[in-house]
Amino acid sequence: MAPVQTPTHQTPIFQTPMSSVDRSWLRMESPENPMMISAVLIFEDALSINRLKRVLDERFLKFRRFRQRVIHQGDRTYWQDDPLFHIDNHVHRIALAGDAGKQELQALVSDLNSTSLDFRRPLWKIHYIDQYQGGCALLVRIHHCIADGISLVRVLLSLTDRQPESPLRQIRPTGTASQPGRRAGKLGHAARSLFRTGQAAKDQASLFMKSLRTEPDYPMKLASTAGNISLDLLKLGLAPAEPKTCLNPALSGRKQVAWAEPLSLAEVKVCARALRGTANDVLLCAAAGALQRHFVNTGETPPECGIRVAVPFNLRPLHQPIETLGNHFGLVLVTLPVEVSNPVMRFRQIQHNMNRLKRSYQAQVTYSLLDLFGRGPDILERRALKLLSDKASAVLTNVPGPKEPVYLAGAKLKQPMFWVPQSGHIGIGMSIFSYAGTVQFGITIDRNIPVDPESAMEYFRDSFIELYNWALEKQSQDDEQSVKALEVG
Repeated sequence: MAPVQTPTHQTPIFQTPMSSVDRSWLRMESPENPMMISAVLIFEDALSINRLKRVLDERFLKFRRFRQRVIHQGDRTYWQDDPLFHIDNHVHRIALAGDAGKQELQALVSDLNSTSLDFRRPLWKIHYIDQYQGGCALLVRIHHCIADGISLVRVLLSLTDRQPESPLRQIRPTGTASQPGRRAGKLGHAARSLFRTGQAAKDQASLFMKSLRTEPDYPMKLASTAGNISLDLLKLGLAPAEPKTCLNPALSGRKQVAWAEPLSLAEVKVCARALRGTANDVLLCAAAGALQRHFVNTGETPPECGIRVAVPFNLRPLHQPIETLGNHFGLVLVTLPVEVSNPVMRFRQIQHNMNRLKRSYQAQVTYSLLDLFGRGPDILERRALKLLSDKASAVLTNVPGPKEPVYLAGAKLKQPMFWVPQSGHIGIGMSIFSYAGTVQFGITIDRNIPVDPESAMEYFRDSFIELYNWALEKQSQDDEQSVKALEVG
């Protein structure tokens, strides 16, 4: 459904322009790929629905964006306060059918994740699922134009506490002032924006002059950086399209969602240390191994060049508090060597690919492209989107979560899962999320792609176990060689 069209002759109410990057994500919405970030949160105990709404009112709705809808005025897009906002339009209580188990919950999540949000209202929904595994579950869906996945995960985690009981205090939402106040607010916002722009320019000029004094070769470094950015832009544009496989047919728009039983984060770190890599390298290798096993078991020959996945790369400092929403991330294309059967060789290739990408400017380049496309006509963005989406077979996210268990409205969070949307012709989304000493892995996949999501979960676990056993064997051999070297010495 298209955003609300507001005639320009109506009495103006409080509204703010949508940023060009957020507008890019809004315009990526399609029947095949609704642009929603979704989360499934499973709790040990039942939640009080009234207490949940109080928490949302205090901590979630303090972000004005969750009370605003999207409108168009001509060729401009705005955030506008919803004059009929009510939390009951966004929080719904339902029960699962049948045995009310994991299979039924996955079917419900699959169905709702295939359904677009209502653009007549603020773009978020929460479904409270009663009596799930002795507790309950929440399905949260938020449109990508509101913020990027990492920011929204942090917003959702800000609703939680480290203890079951936490005092709540009511915070009234902003934006209820009279019309003159709104106009004053607009003028104040414009003045603050102008001041910040001027201050940023002054800071940049000061930093540039300081760099010239302390580093005589700074202009050369600046020119080199500009050259590297241009080179990365050229590489991105000239990168070949993904090879045709079973992973990229025409999409149906119906999603299938599944998640695996958690892995031990301690075991993932042991594996990473033994292979002298990172936990992220290990998990990417397990994901590549899952896809490699799919190709083997279906009899399809994996592409000799591997496949690429689009990985969101955060450009917002993680230590910075979330005061404003919006999208501030880029995408990097990571090659997964699905043609390599040896898990250690697969790991080494992924490690090399990731080290090379960390030194590149690909994330900044893709962020700038999204900013550029959001300022241009819709047809330009769609052509550019097709160009980018043709270069990846899946989207893969890896987000760190809390190291200790957290509680929402008094109930302990047992298992969280998050998914970011896929865009264009991409029909597979893989999600990795660490929480309280565990690693969660999930997948969302278009029904027209011949991959069984439950089998993919098993492949991921089997692939990790295989790599873990190889790593322990290698570490044991290294220890034996070290002992022998000491004995000889």
